[in-house]
Amino acid sequence: MKILIVKLSSLGDVVHAMAALQDIRRALPQAQIDWVVERGFGALVRRCVGVNRVIDCELRRWRKEPLSAQTWHAWRSFKAELQREPYDAVIDLQGLTKSALISWLAHLTAQGQRYGLALQSEGSSFEAPARWVADVAIELPTHIHAVDRSRQLCAKALGYELAQDLSFGLMAKAPSQVGERPLVALIHGTSRVDKQWPVACWQTLGQNLIQQGYRLALPCGSDAEEQLARQIASGLSDAEVWPRLELDALTDALAGCAGVVGVDSGLSHIAVALNLRHVQIYNFDTAWRTGPQGSLRQRSVFASPTPSAEAVWQAWLGLTEESSST
Repeated sequence: MKILIVKLSSLGDVVHAMAALQDIRRALPQAQIDWVVERGFGALVRRCVGVNRVIDCELRRWRKEPLSAQTWHAWRSFKAELQREPYDAVIDLQGLTKSALISWLAHLTAQGQRYGLALQSEGSSFEAPARWVADVAIELPTHIHAVDRSRQLCAKALGYELAQDLSFGLMAKAPSQVGERPLVALIHGTSRVDKQWPVACWQTLGQNLIQQGYRLALPCGSDAEEQLARQIASGLSDAEVWPRLELDALTDALAGCAGVVGVDSGLSHIAVALNLRHVQIYNFDTAWRTGPQGSLRQRSVFASPTPSAEAVWQAWLGLTEESSST
């Protein structure tokens, strides 16, 4: 059976969808599973166990210059790659017009079908063409975690029962840190200002971690994030700002950490997928939709307008005690 997954972006959403792919592998071990994704996330999807072929697209870039010769050449190359072979099932996990277009362009076998979402769930994006394109539009609960939404959609589309175990299948190569004190990553960067955590809180938390024997690392992916990282590190005695890394290299670097504290962002969701000890910080009551699920090594902390440094610290200490007893 040949299956095509369409999940283009964003980083956290792509990570969440990896769990559905692991379900498919368990239920249909002989299936060939391909994945269409934005090129910027392709390196990460190639780290997902069970992906046969990653088909990169650049819809975000192509929309900026739709009439350029370069865009048309890239589009033709992408379309040829997408239609290289027919699929028994094309599953649109995104539910947007752009993902519906990809699903519609993909070739089917004689008995193949396109599957997609029938409606919008709370807090998610959804556009009507996604339902029109699907041969089978699947209804799911409107109040559902982002990971469960993809898992249930694939299970209903392909006709298998969901397993109890949750696995993302994200492979990483942790760097060697022999003889060094354990490292904790502080993931402060986010695409939304209203998801940020105050610098003073980061510094208070960082001081507590250093006193407990940890070194600190601050990843960054833009000029603004690097400036903020240096501001946080300036108030700490043992904190380094990581250089900007490609997504696969950054995943490896995170895998070498003893734990992560982060705001609601794609990198935090990578930490969840790697099953790292992790506290995820929420300024909005949305952890039920995107936060860690059921692991003693991970938890979310929510408060409005923002959680206190003490609340996050106590959550970290709770994880330390829980994970040491398992």
